[in-house]
Amino acid sequence: MARHNKTGEEGELRATLYLKEAGYHILHTNWRVGHYELDIVAEKDNQLVIVEVKTRTSLEFEIPEAAVGKGKIRRIVSAADEYMQINNMDLPVRFDIISIYKNNEKYEIEHIEDAFYPPIM
Repeated sequence: MARHNKTGEEGELRATLYLKEAGYHILHTNWRVGHYELDIVAEKDNQLVIVEVKTRTSLEFEIPEAAVGKGKIRRIVSAADEYMQINNMDLPVRFDIISIYKNNEKYEIEHIEDAFYPPIM
């Protein structure tokens, strides 16, 4: 497995544990159907929470959450819509980003709630 894939998997595992400790009910991790993908799908306070996880081992080029641009946001929103249709869900949706920076063996986690809103199509 490529090093960046291992780093991403470690980050998603840390993010999942973080969310569980914060009282989130994890519905799915690495949910995929067709060309859609969601890192973490959770529920808290009767709200569906879609979480994009970005993990970095260096901040030399950009902070992790900066990697979530307009195109990525559109893909996440489309995937969330597909997820809700497949699972026949009718809950308010929130889009979060968990930014993880691995500094040697220490993980720094930042949870950005309501990180973005669905764009008007």
